[in-house]
Amino acid sequence: MSIAIVDYGMGNVRSVQKAIEHVAPNDQVFLTDNAKLISEADRVVFPGQGAMGACMQALNEHGLVDVIKQATREKPFLGICLGLQLLFDHSQENGGTDGLSIIPGDVVKFDKSELKIPHMGWNTVKQDIDHPLWHNIDDNARFYSVHSYYVKEADHSVVAGSTDYGIDFTCAIAKGNMFAVQFHPEKSQHDGLQLLTNFVNWKA
Repeated sequence: MSIAIVDYGMGNVRSVQKAIEHVAPNDQVFLTDNAKLISEADRVVFPGQGAMGACMQALNEHGLVDVIKQATREKPFLGICLGLQLLFDHSQENGGTDGLSIIPGDVVKFDKSELKIPHMGWNTVKQDIDHPLWHNIDDNARFYSVHSYYVKEADHSVVAGSTDYGIDFTCAIAKGNMFAVQFHPEKSQHDGLQLLTNFVNWKA
């Protein structure tokens, strides 16, 4: 099986690659910005760190927008951190940035007056639905996050997990063959590796 990790020059994708290689030692795991290789892969992982405006610019420059949209429709797809936020319509970041509009909703900033920003560290994740990617992971297990913006989905039926950080916000979404998380499974020790294992074995 081949697992493509979308590498558009933003963030530490090597840590994602190493974590997936650890849980899928017999599979072909590779970083790429090649649209053809992504379209031919059996599974696609879409990580991201940094500012949303720069990420959208990089996706456009690498010609990856259409192949990512195609992957979300056709094969097991995992978004991580900014790879979750980019799936939505619009973000407040960088004075306003349009996303990929795969999931309806917006990305908004935490209220600085009440919270330490960025949100950084370990938080419990409430599992809002039963899903194969939660297999062997306890409800309210702790995952590691670092972000200043969060998603406000327009369709509550996509919410797979939520976290409390001053407010209750969506930290995982699921729709069809697509699953995406705000936290970093590759930095979340045992439960993070379990989620990646579940993704590798997912019969979406």
